[in-house]
Amino acid sequence: MNIIRSARFGASTLIPKNCWSVVRSISSTELTKLEVNDKTGIAVLTLNRPPVNSLNLELLTDIRNSIKDAESNKCRGLILTSSSNSVFSAGLDFLEMYQPKEERLKSFWTALQSTWMTLYGSKIPTAAAINGHAPAGGCLLATSCEYRVMLPKFTIGLNETLIGIVAPNWFMNSYLNVLPRRVAELALTQGKMFTTAEAQQVGLVDDVVNTKEEAIAKCEEFIGLFKKINPYARALTKQQFRINHLQELEQNREQDLQAFIAAITNPSTQAAMGAYLENLKKRSK
Repeated sequence: MNIIRSARFGASTLIPKNCWSVVRSISSTELTKLEVNDKTGIAVLTLNRPPVNSLNLELLTDIRNSIKDAESNKCRGLILTSSSNSVFSAGLDFLEMYQPKEERLKSFWTALQSTWMTLYGSKIPTAAAINGHAPAGGCLLATSCEYRVMLPKFTIGLNETLIGIVAPNWFMNSYLNVLPRRVAELALTQGKMFTTAEAQQVGLVDDVVNTKEEAIAKCEEFIGLFKKINPYARALTKQQFRINHLQELEQNREQDLQAFIAAITNPSTQAAMGAYLENLKKRSK
Protein backbone atom coordinates (compact mmCIF):
# COMPACT_ATOMS: atom_id res chain seq x y z
CA MET A 1 0.00 0.00 0.00
CA ASN A 2 1.07 3.55 -0.58
CA ILE A 3 0.39 6.76 1.34
CA ILE A 4 -0.42 9.93 -0.59
CA ARG A 5 -0.35 12.98 1.64
CA SER A 6 -1.55 16.45 0.70
CA ALA A 7 0.17 19.30 2.52
CA ARG A 8 -2.89 21.41 1.81
CA PHE A 9 -5.27 19.17 3.74
CA GLY A 10 -2.85 17.44 6.08
CA ALA A 11 -4.60 14.10 5.51
CA SER A 12 -3.24 10.71 4.47
CA THR A 13 -4.99 8.23 2.21
CA LEU A 14 -4.04 4.62 1.54
CA ILE A 15 -3.89 3.72 -2.12
CA PRO A 16 -2.56 0.61 -3.88
CA LYS A 17 0.95 1.25 -5.18
CA ASN A 18 4.22 -0.57 -5.15
CA CYS A 19 6.34 2.20 -3.72
CA TRP A 20 6.18 5.17 -1.37
CA SER A 21 5.53 8.64 -2.64
CA VAL A 22 4.37 11.90 -1.15
CA VAL A 23 2.20 14.45 -2.92
CA ARG A 24 2.42 17.92 -1.46
CA SER A 25 0.80 21.20 -2.28
CA ILE A 26 3.00 23.88 -3.84
CA SER A 27 0.28 26.49 -4.16
CA SER A 28 -3.48 26.62 -3.81
CA THR A 29 -6.15 29.25 -4.43
CA GLU A 30 -9.91 29.14 -4.79
CA LEU A 31 -9.44 28.62 -8.54
CA THR A 32 -6.42 26.35 -8.89
CA LYS A 33 -4.48 23.70 -7.01
CA LEU A 34 -0.85 22.83 -7.77
CA GLU A 35 0.53 19.65 -6.23
CA VAL A 36 3.80 17.82 -6.83
CA ASN A 37 4.70 14.17 -6.34
CA ASP A 38 8.05 14.25 -4.56
CA LYS A 39 8.96 10.81 -5.87
CA THR A 40 8.47 11.64 -9.56
CA GLY A 41 8.95 15.40 -9.40
CA ILE A 42 5.85 15.83 -11.58
CA ALA A 43 3.32 18.53 -10.71
CA VAL A 44 -0.43 18.45 -11.38
CA LEU A 45 -2.26 21.74 -11.90
CA THR A 46 -6.00 21.36 -11.36
CA LEU A 47 -8.43 24.00 -12.61
CA ASN A 48 -11.23 24.55 -10.10
CA ARG A 49 -13.59 27.31 -11.14
CA PRO A 50 -17.08 25.74 -11.13
CA PRO A 51 -19.14 25.04 -13.00
CA VAL A 52 -17.10 24.90 -16.24
CA ASN A 53 -13.68 26.48 -15.58
CA SER A 54 -14.45 29.54 -17.69
CA LEU A 55 -11.24 31.50 -18.11
CA ASN A 56 -11.65 34.87 -16.45
CA LEU A 57 -8.91 37.30 -15.45
CA GLU A 58 -8.37 35.74 -12.04
CA LEU A 59 -8.21 32.14 -13.27
CA LEU A 60 -5.80 33.04 -16.06
CA THR A 61 -3.56 34.84 -13.56
CA ASP A 62 -3.59 31.83 -11.23
CA ILE A 63 -2.75 29.43 -14.08
CA ARG A 64 0.23 31.54 -15.12
CA ASN A 65 1.46 31.88 -11.54
CA SER A 66 1.11 28.13 -11.00
CA ILE A 67 3.19 27.33 -14.09
CA LYS A 68 5.86 29.70 -12.82
CA ASP A 69 5.69 28.02 -9.39
CA ALA A 70 6.18 24.59 -10.96
CA GLU A 71 9.22 25.86 -12.85
CA SER A 72 10.76 27.65 -9.85
CA ASN A 73 10.27 24.51 -7.73
CA LYS A 74 12.25 22.59 -10.37
CA CYS A 75 9.41 20.20 -11.14
CA ARG A 76 10.27 17.60 -13.79
CA GLY A 77 7.00 18.22 -15.61
CA LEU A 78 3.51 19.69 -15.39
CA ILE A 79 0.13 18.06 -16.00
CA LEU A 80 -2.92 20.26 -16.54
CA THR A 81 -6.35 18.87 -15.64
CA SER A 82 -9.77 19.81 -14.23
CA SER A 83 -11.70 19.19 -11.01
CA SER A 84 -14.89 18.84 -13.09
CA ASN A 85 -16.09 15.44 -14.28
CA SER A 86 -17.46 16.82 -17.54
CA VAL A 87 -15.57 19.98 -18.54
CA PHE A 88 -11.83 20.54 -18.89
CA SER A 89 -12.41 24.24 -19.60
CA ALA A 90 -15.30 25.88 -21.43
CA GLY A 91 -12.95 28.56 -22.74
CA LEU A 92 -12.94 32.31 -22.27
CA ASP A 93 -15.49 33.74 -19.87
CA PHE A 94 -18.06 35.57 -21.98
CA LEU A 95 -18.86 37.86 -19.06
CA GLU A 96 -15.35 39.32 -19.44
CA MET A 97 -16.16 40.25 -23.04
CA TYR A 98 -19.88 41.07 -23.07
CA GLN A 99 -20.59 44.74 -22.38
CA PRO A 100 -17.10 45.07 -20.88
CA LYS A 101 -15.31 47.85 -19.05
CA GLU A 102 -12.29 48.86 -21.11
CA GLU A 103 -9.60 48.58 -18.42
CA ARG A 104 -10.85 45.18 -17.26
CA LEU A 105 -11.01 44.00 -20.88
CA LYS A 106 -7.41 45.08 -21.46
CA SER A 107 -6.23 43.31 -18.31
CA PHE A 108 -8.14 40.18 -19.26
CA TRP A 109 -6.62 39.88 -22.74
CA THR A 110 -3.15 40.77 -21.51
CA ALA A 111 -3.44 37.99 -18.91
CA LEU A 112 -4.48 35.54 -21.62
CA GLN A 113 -1.49 36.51 -23.75
CA SER A 114 0.87 36.06 -20.80
CA THR A 115 -0.65 32.74 -19.76
CA TRP A 116 -0.36 31.31 -23.26
CA MET A 117 3.25 32.45 -23.61
CA THR A 118 4.13 30.97 -20.23
CA LEU A 119 2.52 27.60 -20.98
CA TYR A 120 3.48 27.33 -24.65
CA GLY A 121 7.07 28.33 -23.91
CA SER A 122 7.51 26.51 -20.59
CA LYS A 123 10.95 24.98 -20.08
CA ILE A 124 9.52 21.87 -18.42
CA PRO A 125 7.56 19.09 -20.18
CA THR A 126 3.82 19.81 -20.22
CA ALA A 127 0.84 17.50 -20.71
CA ALA A 128 -2.95 17.83 -20.58
CA ALA A 129 -5.24 15.24 -19.00
CA ILE A 130 -8.43 16.32 -20.77
CA ASN A 131 -11.20 14.91 -18.58
CA GLY A 132 -14.08 16.85 -20.14
CA HIS A 133 -15.16 19.14 -22.97
CA ALA A 134 -12.47 21.57 -24.17
CA PRO A 135 -13.86 24.20 -26.56
CA ALA A 136 -12.12 27.45 -27.55
CA GLY A 137 -9.80 28.56 -24.73
CA GLY A 138 -9.92 25.07 -23.24
CA CYS A 139 -8.57 23.75 -26.52
CA LEU A 140 -5.94 26.49 -26.53
CA LEU A 141 -4.64 25.36 -23.13
CA ALA A 142 -4.54 21.73 -24.25
CA THR A 143 -2.79 22.39 -27.57
CA SER A 144 -0.24 24.60 -25.81
CA CYS A 145 0.95 21.48 -23.98
CA GLU A 146 3.29 18.96 -25.57
CA TYR A 147 1.07 15.92 -25.03
CA ARG A 148 -2.67 15.37 -24.70
CA VAL A 149 -4.75 12.48 -23.31
CA MET A 150 -8.54 12.66 -23.51
CA LEU A 151 -11.48 10.74 -22.08
CA PRO A 152 -14.19 9.33 -24.41
CA LYS A 153 -17.42 11.04 -25.41
CA PHE A 154 -16.19 14.62 -25.05
CA THR A 155 -15.38 17.32 -27.60
CA ILE A 156 -12.46 19.63 -28.30
CA GLY A 157 -11.81 22.40 -30.81
CA LEU A 158 -11.51 26.09 -31.60
CA ASN A 159 -15.11 27.07 -32.36
CA GLU A 160 -14.78 30.87 -32.37
CA THR A 161 -16.28 31.36 -35.85
CA LEU A 162 -19.58 29.88 -34.67
CA ILE A 163 -20.13 32.92 -32.47
CA GLY A 164 -18.68 35.47 -34.88
CA ILE A 165 -15.19 35.75 -33.37
CA VAL A 166 -11.94 35.34 -35.28
CA ALA A 167 -9.24 33.35 -33.46
CA PRO A 168 -5.99 35.37 -33.32
CA ASN A 169 -2.81 34.12 -34.99
CA TRP A 170 -1.38 32.61 -31.83
CA PHE A 171 -4.51 30.47 -31.33
CA MET A 172 -4.02 29.27 -34.89
CA ASN A 173 -0.32 28.65 -34.28
CA SER A 174 -1.14 26.34 -31.37
CA TYR A 175 -3.39 24.38 -33.73
CA LEU A 176 -0.77 24.30 -36.47
CA ASN A 177 1.80 22.99 -34.01
CA VAL A 178 -0.42 19.91 -33.60
CA LEU A 179 -2.54 19.49 -36.74
CA PRO A 180 -1.75 19.30 -40.45
CA ARG A 181 -2.30 22.73 -42.01
CA ARG A 182 -5.25 21.68 -44.18
CA VAL A 183 -7.03 20.03 -41.25
CA ALA A 184 -6.40 23.09 -39.07
CA GLU A 185 -7.68 25.52 -41.72
CA LEU A 186 -10.90 23.62 -42.32
CA ALA A 187 -11.50 23.13 -38.61
CA LEU A 188 -10.93 26.80 -37.79
CA THR A 189 -13.09 28.16 -40.61
CA GLN A 190 -15.91 25.75 -39.72
CA GLY A 191 -15.59 26.22 -35.96
CA LYS A 192 -15.42 22.44 -35.78
CA MET A 193 -15.64 20.60 -32.48
CA PHE A 194 -13.92 17.21 -32.70
CA THR A 195 -15.23 14.24 -30.78
CA THR A 196 -12.63 12.35 -28.77
CA ALA A 197 -12.39 9.70 -31.48
CA GLU A 198 -12.06 12.31 -34.24
CA ALA A 199 -9.46 14.23 -32.25
CA GLN A 200 -7.33 11.12 -31.90
CA GLN A 201 -7.71 10.28 -35.58
CA VAL A 202 -6.39 13.68 -36.77
CA GLY A 203 -3.70 13.90 -34.08
CA LEU A 204 -5.30 16.60 -31.95
CA VAL A 205 -4.95 14.25 -28.97
CA ASP A 206 -2.28 11.60 -28.56
CA ASP A 207 -4.17 8.96 -26.60
CA VAL A 208 -7.61 8.07 -25.26
CA VAL A 209 -8.28 6.46 -21.87
CA ASN A 210 -11.37 5.79 -19.78
CA THR A 211 -10.65 7.62 -16.52
CA LYS A 212 -8.96 10.76 -15.24
CA GLU A 213 -6.56 8.62 -13.22
CA GLU A 214 -5.51 6.77 -16.37
CA ALA A 215 -5.09 10.07 -18.20
CA ILE A 216 -2.78 11.44 -15.52
CA ALA A 217 -0.82 8.17 -15.53
CA LYS A 218 -0.38 8.45 -19.31
CA CYS A 219 0.81 12.03 -18.91
CA GLU A 220 3.29 10.87 -16.27
CA GLU A 221 4.56 8.21 -18.70
CA PHE A 222 5.11 10.87 -21.36
CA ILE A 223 7.01 13.14 -18.98
CA GLY A 224 9.00 10.11 -17.84
CA LEU A 225 10.38 9.76 -21.37
CA PHE A 226 12.67 12.71 -20.59
CA LYS A 227 14.03 11.30 -17.33
CA LYS A 228 17.48 10.64 -18.78
CA ILE A 229 17.51 13.66 -21.10
CA ASN A 230 19.48 16.75 -20.13
CA PRO A 231 16.73 19.23 -19.10
CA TYR A 232 18.64 22.26 -20.41
CA ALA A 233 19.15 20.70 -23.84
CA ARG A 234 15.54 19.51 -23.91
CA ALA A 235 14.17 22.95 -23.03
CA LEU A 236 16.26 24.73 -25.66
CA THR A 237 15.26 22.21 -28.32
CA LYS A 238 11.57 22.68 -27.50
CA GLN A 239 11.88 26.44 -27.54
CA GLN A 240 13.63 26.38 -30.91
CA PHE A 241 10.52 24.72 -32.34
CA ARG A 242 8.21 27.30 -30.75
CA ILE A 243 10.30 30.47 -30.71
CA ASN A 244 8.84 32.02 -33.88
CA HIS A 245 5.29 31.76 -32.56
CA LEU A 246 6.29 33.21 -29.19
CA GLN A 247 8.27 36.07 -30.74
CA GLU A 248 5.42 36.89 -33.11
CA LEU A 249 3.07 37.57 -30.21
CA GLU A 250 5.72 39.26 -28.04
CA GLN A 251 6.55 41.73 -30.82
CA ASN A 252 2.90 42.44 -31.58
CA ARG A 253 1.22 42.30 -28.18
CA GLU A 254 -0.18 45.84 -28.29
CA GLN A 255 -1.40 45.41 -31.85
CA ASP A 256 -3.01 42.10 -30.89
CA LEU A 257 -4.66 43.75 -27.88
CA GLN A 258 -6.08 46.60 -29.93
CA ALA A 259 -7.36 44.21 -32.61
CA PHE A 260 -9.10 42.16 -29.92
CA ILE A 261 -10.73 45.20 -28.33
CA ALA A 262 -11.94 46.47 -31.71
CA ALA A 263 -13.38 43.08 -32.62
CA ILE A 264 -15.06 42.42 -29.28
CA THR A 265 -16.59 45.88 -28.90
CA ASN A 266 -17.97 45.80 -32.45
CA PRO A 267 -21.79 46.11 -32.15
CA SER A 268 -22.40 43.02 -34.28
CA THR A 269 -20.06 40.95 -32.09
CA GLN A 270 -21.75 42.21 -28.94
CA ALA A 271 -25.15 41.36 -30.39
CA ALA A 272 -24.00 37.83 -31.30
CA MET A 273 -22.58 37.31 -27.83
CA GLY A 274 -25.75 38.60 -26.22
CA ALA A 275 -27.84 36.15 -28.26
CA TYR A 276 -25.48 33.32 -27.31
CA LEU A 277 -25.72 34.13 -23.61
CA GLU A 278 -29.50 34.34 -23.86
CA ASN A 279 -29.61 30.87 -25.41
CA LEU A 280 -27.47 29.56 -22.56
CA LYS A 281 -29.91 30.98 -20.04
CA LYS A 282 -32.85 29.30 -21.80
CA ARG A 283 -31.06 25.93 -21.84
CA SER A 284 -30.33 26.13 -18.13
CA LYS A 285 -34.01 26.64 -17.23
